[in-house]
Parts: sequence; C-alpha cells; structure tokens
Amino acid sequence: MSGAEREPITVEKSHKTVDGMVEGFPRKTAEVRRKHVLVRDACEVEQKIQANDRAIPGILTNRGCAYAGSKGVVMGPVKDILHITHGPVGCAYYTWGSRRNLARAEEGQDNFMPYSLSTDVKETDIVFGAEKKLASAIREAYSIFRPECIDVFCTCPIGLIGDDIESVCKKAEQDLRIKVIPVRCEGYRGVSQSAGHHIASNVLMEHLVGTEEPKECGPFDINVFGEYNIGGDYWVVKELLEKIGYHVVSSLTGDASFHDIAKAHRARLNILLCHRSINYTNRMMEEKYGIPWLKVNYLGVEDTIKTLRDMAAFFDDPVIAQKTEALIAEEMAKIQPAIDMYRRRLEGKRVMLLVGGSRAHHIKNMFETLGLQVVVAGYEFAHRDDYEGRKVIPEIVHTGRSKILEDIHYQRDPNVVSPFDDAEIQEKKKKIPRLMDYEGLLPHMKDGEVMIDDYSHHECERLVKELGIDLFCSGIKDKYVFQKMHVPSRQMHSYDYSGPYTGFEGFVNFARDIDMSVNSPTWKFIAPPWRS
Repeated sequence: MSGAEREPITVEKSHKTVDGMVEGFPRKTAEVRRKHVLVRDACEVEQKIQANDRAIPGILTNRGCAYAGSKGVVMGPVKDILHITHGPVGCAYYTWGSRRNLARAEEGQDNFMPYSLSTDVKETDIVFGAEKKLASAIREAYSIFRPECIDVFCTCPIGLIGDDIESVCKKAEQDLRIKVIPVRCEGYRGVSQSAGHHIASNVLMEHLVGTEEPKECGPFDINVFGEYNIGGDYWVVKELLEKIGYHVVSSLTGDASFHDIAKAHRARLNILLCHRSINYTNRMMEEKYGIPWLKVNYLGVEDTIKTLRDMAAFFDDPVIAQKTEALIAEEMAKIQPAIDMYRRRLEGKRVMLLVGGSRAHHIKNMFETLGLQVVVAGYEFAHRDDYEGRKVIPEIVHTGRSKILEDIHYQRDPNVVSPFDDAEIQEKKKKIPRLMDYEGLLPHMKDGEVMIDDYSHHECERLVKELGIDLFCSGIKDKYVFQKMHVPSRQMHSYDYSGPYTGFEGFVNFARDIDMSVNSPTWKFIAPPWRS
C-alpha cells in the first residue's frame, strides 16, 4: 500500500499497538515495560516516561556497559592517549574500532587509535590478583609507543577482585614521568553505558581539563562537546565553524588531543551536541570556570542553520553574523535541488528510529525534512531529561545503583576569569532559549507517535509490523534481524560505514543513503509475511 492508502497513525491506534505489545510479557514485566513506553498525546497536560532503570533480565536489551561508555564512547576517541584495558581480552576487543571514531595525527602528534591493548586477564590472575601484570603492561606499552599519556580502564573482574589500579597508575606516572590515568569503569557500575559517560566525564575534569595553558586566547574560542567524529562528522563541523571565524580550542572528544582538552578551560563557549554522553563535563566547567554552554544540533539543515544563528546571537558580533548568513545562503543554494529531489522519492515513508542517548532527537528532523514520518523514536540509555527536558531534573529520583557514581561539584576557580558574568548570561538566555537548556525529545513528537526507552527485540518486531514501518534505524545488534524480515534497515550508530552526516553536504550524504535503502530494487522482489 502507498503512504496515502495506509491507515494513519493516531493516538488510539498507537495505544492499542503498545498494549498488545506488552501482553506477551509476564504481568510484572508488562507493568514495568509499559512505563517505558509513551504515546504522544497533546491533550494530556503532563506526560512522563520511565528511564535510566535496570533492564529486565532476558529481555534482549540493546544496551552496553559502563566500560563501553567510558572507553568506547568518551575517552576512546582521544587519539594521542594510549588506552589499555585491564581485564579479559574480550572486553578490549568489543571496543576496538567498532564506532568509527575517525582520527588523523597532525604534525608532531601521536595517533594510537588503530591499536587495542589489553592485559588479557586470565583465571589465575582472578585468583591471585593482576596488579603486577598491569604494572608490567604499562611499562611494556611505554617502551613500544613512548606516549605522553596512558589511561587504564578496568572491567568487571578487576573491580570484583579489588585490584588497586590507582596506586599502580600513580607509581607508573612517577617512574615514567608521563600522565597515567586510572578509569574505574567496571561494567556493572551502572544500568547502562550512561554510567560510563559519567565516570569518563569526571576523569576528564579531574585529570585533564585545566592542566595546560594555551599560547593565546581569542574572542571566538569555543569547545565542541559531544561530537565523536563518526565517519568524519567533526571535521565537517570544524570546517564550517572556522569559515565563519570561530576557533575550536578542543573537541570532546572526536579526533581530540589530550593537550587540547587540557586547554579547554580557556574557551568562551561550549557547544553541546550529544547531551547524554558528556553534559556532566559541561556542568562542571560551568561551575569551575564560568563557561556557558549552548545546546546545538548540526545534523540536518534546519537545525544546522538554527545552531549557527544561535552561536552568532551569543557572540553578538556583526562580522560573525554577516559571515554566518553568507555561509548559510551559499550552502543552501548548493544542496537545495538535491533535497527537493530526494524528498519527492521518500515522502510518506515511515521510520522507526532507535539510537543512543539524545541522537534520536538530533536525527528525527533529518527524516522529516525529507518528508518521512518518524513514527517510533527512542533511546538505549537515556535519562528522563533526555525525553522530557532539563526542567524535570529536580524531580528525578536517584536509585541506589545510580548513587554509586560520584557527582563532582566545584567552586569557581579564582585563577580563571569567567568570560561572562551572570547578568550577561541571563540577558543572552532571553534571546537564545537553548543556552544552558535542553528541551528533550518529547516536544518534537507528534500525536500518535511512540516514544520507547530501552527497547527490546520483541517490542521492535511488534511495532514494525503493527505500525507499517518502511525503514528501521537502530544499532548493529538488530540491523540484520529486520532486513531478514524484508524491512530496509540502517545502522545509525556508525552510519553503516558511510558519512559524514553533519552540516549541509552531510545532509545530502544522509539523504542519498536513506534513498538507497528504501528505494533499492531488491525490496520489489520480496515482501514480509504480514503484507502478503
């Protein structure tokens, strides 16, 4: 059936679908899961969703662990730190190049991204302890690579046997006279990889940010937060910003050098894309150095334009404003014909979009610009504020498991002069709603569209069948399951080895890839059983 002939998505239909979806679970499981699924209904005064809770055993969650969040997401993309996993070799292999955090060494810099180092902890190490093995591994790694900085990530067995990695790292730091950073990120420390993001953010602040000084500071110095250079995304963003006149002190952490991160405290503004992964660092830098942050999105042309204009409004400089508008006009003139062409080919198709924390919010507008409808959207490891906005943070109840994560707070550093006083920030907030704020996914959902947290395979299968999904976008764990069901699928965590998707030309790459998936002639020869 064409999009025009299909039954439209309504609040009543979606509620019926969701109720049927959880009927297959045991009663208690169904009660829990129903709280993690929300049907958007503008007639309801206040809608809430449960999030950041432990996954139900056996439900086939798509989540990762705290180690994956620390090493695989936040710290791993720093190219000139030599990363050592202290644990079984399988843990290190799991985070080895799986996210396509591209990096290239600049003159005089190191790039250790191609390497995966592990202490390869065995059963005998579990029994007798592995501290000596770690100390030996650090010395051996240093003798081979001669890095200026090493970090050590401990996995579940190391926390269980009680290895004191802090003392081992401190001794190695004294002996080798380089930075050796312990990262206590045992996989069990949180309900998902979100815990690892929190831990890694603490490490960045405690061991790197503010430890070096730049040669000079400029009026338009910024940090690019929550950008991990998937498929080259950061390189596109950096080029756009530099064309306008901004100077990127550091990215955090795609294609980053730890030397640049060490100087990040001298920037005048932090711009934040992936809210869930590194908003902790934004908050701590605001407290300690007085640096404001701006929630941005450069995935999709409309949001890229809004981001560039918000940044220009923040700095309130006529030259920056003029260059911003000139760049927008130039780039849109180049890509508008392609957008119109792909929209004609894709309009009316239905999408299910399930990604990591806050990325669904960023990517949803890209589909809608092309005329597709995102019927279902959700996150693997989000918190309630990722769905409902920062206004709900005071009412979030922290469980015993989340309390084991250290929430570090700072007093203002007297040696660093804040670029703006509180009165200036309040004035700027009146003009720029996204300054120091984040509205979440919910306001961007339309009536009848489904929001789902910590989705499982069973739930995805039911939603795909019942809501007539034409394109399934998720992670690698379930991509091929749905292609076997004859539904086109895109792996959005790493862009299916494509990209970049950021900025103006990146949006054309995205449109091309979606068109190739949905309109491939292959799908004409097969049909899923429920459409036969």
